[in-house]
Amino acid sequence: MAEDVTGVRYSGPSAARRATGRALLGVAAALAVVAPTAAAVPVAAPTNGGQLAGAPMAFAPGDAVARTDQVRDEQWQLDELQAETAWRSSTGRGVTVAVVDSGVDGNHPDLVGQVLPGKDLVGPGGAPGPDPVGHGTTVAGLIAGRNDDKRGVVGLAPDARILPVRVLDEENRYDDALIVAQGVRWAVDNGARVINLSLGGSGDSPALAAALDYAFVRDVVVVACTGNLATSTSTKVWYPAREPGVIAVSGLERSSDNLWSGSITGRATVLTAPASGLVGAKPPGGYWRVQGTSFAAPLVAATAALVRSRYPQMPAGEVVNRLLATARDVGPTGRDDRFGYGVVDPVAALTAQVPPVTTNPLDDQTSPGVTGFGPAPGSADDDPVAGAGSDPLGLAAAGQQSRWTARAAGGQDTSAPEQLWTTVVLLVALVGGAALMVRRLRQRTR
Repeated sequence: MAEDVTGVRYSGPSAARRATGRALLGVAAALAVVAPTAAAVPVAAPTNGGQLAGAPMAFAPGDAVARTDQVRDEQWQLDELQAETAWRSSTGRGVTVAVVDSGVDGNHPDLVGQVLPGKDLVGPGGAPGPDPVGHGTTVAGLIAGRNDDKRGVVGLAPDARILPVRVLDEENRYDDALIVAQGVRWAVDNGARVINLSLGGSGDSPALAAALDYAFVRDVVVVACTGNLATSTSTKVWYPAREPGVIAVSGLERSSDNLWSGSITGRATVLTAPASGLVGAKPPGGYWRVQGTSFAAPLVAATAALVRSRYPQMPAGEVVNRLLATARDVGPTGRDDRFGYGVVDPVAALTAQVPPVTTNPLDDQTSPGVTGFGPAPGSADDDPVAGAGSDPLGLAAAGQQSRWTARAAGGQDTSAPEQLWTTVVLLVALVGGAALMVRRLRQRTR
């Protein structure tokens, strides 16, 4: 078994602040079912169920990809998106894509030389590896996995560079949207031209909205996943995906134009990309099968990187417009609440003639009304949220519910232990006082 990835501890906010943060905004990135390959290390959790990485999971030890070249064979999304044709025009060279996530393992064979020095906003004192969860490594591989051989995972933008920003803890969640906001700002200040956010929550955040506006003003394309039904108690598109200006990405079923059944969709949905039947890089050197809108979003982020590489002077707003204008329309004609503008089309985005625009067509240009940073806002009806990834590659039976369910930080009431101890102290005081009174009464009767 691998080391226990759930045993990491890190310094962080006080218990009171953490309790407040969890009550305000929960998040988990989308991790999925694991099926180890010959090179993979089994997940360090019991196969009969447990808590890992903030999303439903179902272990399938009998289903393994025997060879790393078979991993390449199973990357159906590359054929679906016509990657080979797209690479004739662009491979993403010269573009930095920030993966704001659980960290990225740059030593994975498919990511060696692809990952820049990053930032850890969760465990600045160090963690047992750059990505104790593995989710961010999977996302990074889908974006920029190496294409210098015929083995393993190759990304849709194989010559792009990954800028890792860790904001998710060892349980694949965060306590406060402020951490994500800081990660977005750091990524912008350190050269990211595209930012991928495969995470989300039910509550809005002025602090994160301000950070996203900071990115837009500095000519950065921002992509986020819409969320998963299986790990949400709300059907509302996650935040920050629904923030105006962000490309909100929903998911497709494998090798079809059908919406992935686990996708959250709504008016905020902008684009759709493959989300099920995917194989991804897993630290330290293996692979696993994943599905979820968390893994659809990086395919759109990679497409944005391809466009930014081919047209290096093109403003971010025009890049966004090009992705929308060239999307392959599916579902009802035109934009709809399920597929948005349609399925992202890298080849068309790179080659089509698209009239220029002067602004991001998704941005309403309104200010979030917040300067600097502040705690994530919350309300009594903020729903717990978990990650956008679950049963991979159809390994679980249709409709099967995994026993590994995530508890988002926003759904855990850490004030309960404090209330319990307060009650115990009061009870002890009362019992002690009563005992003292009884003793004095007995002394008087003597």
